[in-house]
Amino acid sequence: MGAYVNPIYPYKSPADLMSTPPQRKPLIVIGAGPVGLAAAIDARLQGLEVLVLDDDKTVSVGSRAVCYAKRSLEILDRLGIANQACDMGVSWNIGRTFLEEDEVYQFNLVPDAGHKRPGMINLQQYHVEEMLIARALELGADIRWQHKVTAVTPHDAHATLTVETPDGTFDIEADWLVVADGARSPVRRHLCLDIEGRVFQDRFLIADVIMKADYPAERWFWFDPPFHPNQSVLLHKQSNNVWRIDFQLGWDADPEEEKKPEKVIPRLKAMLGDERPFELEWVSIYTFQCRRMTDFRHGRVLFVGDAAHQVSPFGARGANSGFQDADDLMWKLGLVIKGQASEKLLDTYAHDRQFAADENIMNSTRSTDFITPKSRTSKTFRNQVLALAKHHPFARKLVNSGRLSVPSFLTGSVLNTPDAEVFEGHMVPGAPMDDAPVQVDGQDAWLLDQVGKGFQLMLFVEAAPDARTLATLQTLKENAVPVNSLIVSRQALQVPGFQVLVDAQGWVAKRYDTQPGTTYLLRPDQHVLARWRSLDSARLQAAMARALGQVGEHA
Repeated sequence: MGAYVNPIYPYKSPADLMSTPPQRKPLIVIGAGPVGLAAAIDARLQGLEVLVLDDDKTVSVGSRAVCYAKRSLEILDRLGIANQACDMGVSWNIGRTFLEEDEVYQFNLVPDAGHKRPGMINLQQYHVEEMLIARALELGADIRWQHKVTAVTPHDAHATLTVETPDGTFDIEADWLVVADGARSPVRRHLCLDIEGRVFQDRFLIADVIMKADYPAERWFWFDPPFHPNQSVLLHKQSNNVWRIDFQLGWDADPEEEKKPEKVIPRLKAMLGDERPFELEWVSIYTFQCRRMTDFRHGRVLFVGDAAHQVSPFGARGANSGFQDADDLMWKLGLVIKGQASEKLLDTYAHDRQFAADENIMNSTRSTDFITPKSRTSKTFRNQVLALAKHHPFARKLVNSGRLSVPSFLTGSVLNTPDAEVFEGHMVPGAPMDDAPVQVDGQDAWLLDQVGKGFQLMLFVEAAPDARTLATLQTLKENAVPVNSLIVSRQALQVPGFQVLVDAQGWVAKRYDTQPGTTYLLRPDQHVLARWRSLDSARLQAAMARALGQVGEHA
């Protein structure tokens, strides 16, 4: 057994970036963490030039964000590293909650079949960052290590950055600046921008433990276990025989004292037994915080991930919501940079992701209040719920050891065209798309792998479309912002010039409530924009105008 060794990335002199007057770049990303790297990769996939500045020279120290939800894996599929992450990570769907030694609650993240990705994988953040860095470099992103941004000055049409390096300080300008510099965000502080919410009075110890154990790949959460009485403990399996164990300590614990091996090791031995060999890889103390910036957009400066919002770790909502931020922002920013949409479109990034942040904060706050009750009444309620959950199913729904991250349904987005017809199911305008197995050219494939490449339309048919329908689809393909169409059928069809997806198992029809003629318009980030029971060119063009942030009536 051996601990992870952080790679050191090479420093490159900024001589090529230094000039008077300062150089202007179309897009700069501050921060080479998971969210900043996701934004940079997305930019390169759209053919945009991107410069990434980071003040460090390695990936994160310690496992940090370890749980990557199904939606994040689908985003990473589009970015090109999901197979690698899933191969290395530990897949799981089952979570168990215990009171003392008795199981009182269990959940399954993916209760039905027909999904490419598991409900969750556990993988240390440093591994994910290594994969993202390699992918960003492969795609031609310019990543500069040991380039610390010390000042940002916003202007109407750009931002000026002051950058400190081992070879001196220089200024550089960005048409657009994406700030992904973490929870403490030096840029946010430098600009004196607010971040509001709650800091909870409790502390948890994280211990990354290297050991060989035969515990199943599940999430285990204990309330009041015999090895850590009156407190909570969480156990997760990670890759390479690393186990993540979180111990609740209480607000009065001394963080520096509790991190010492002579304090940590006895806690672990009480849990694991004296005879099990293990090695400490990383230890940290954290407090709960649930807060966000009032506005994620400040002119040409856009905040993503922990720089914009923070949640307590239970529920795995931090990195997962950050990936969704980048996913929402980058297709909009790409259209703006290419002159295909007004910069007003970026206001919808702020609106939609602020809504998502509020949803995450609400769920995270509820979990935190349940796990760490702050009054005698709250603790009595919590303990009674847990006691009842042992024997009564109704109480199990009240057990909250961390509602796991799920993507937000952006039903309030102004980009959506509201339904005018009746549909069953939850693929409403604003919904993140459900995956489903399909066949493409006779080969097994997945629906989500066929979408997320710009705006797309799904048309459901029984037979090959007629000439008039094909002409409408061709017109959409020739829009200033193209809409590429997918033909979906229960049987194989030949439709020259268009990709055909065969819904042989009927999962697409079931999840999207389809009938012949049903039409879905899809965002580049795999959210539903609009749906109709028949294809209509005028309604489609009106919906696209709306999706691009242009003023228009409902179709």
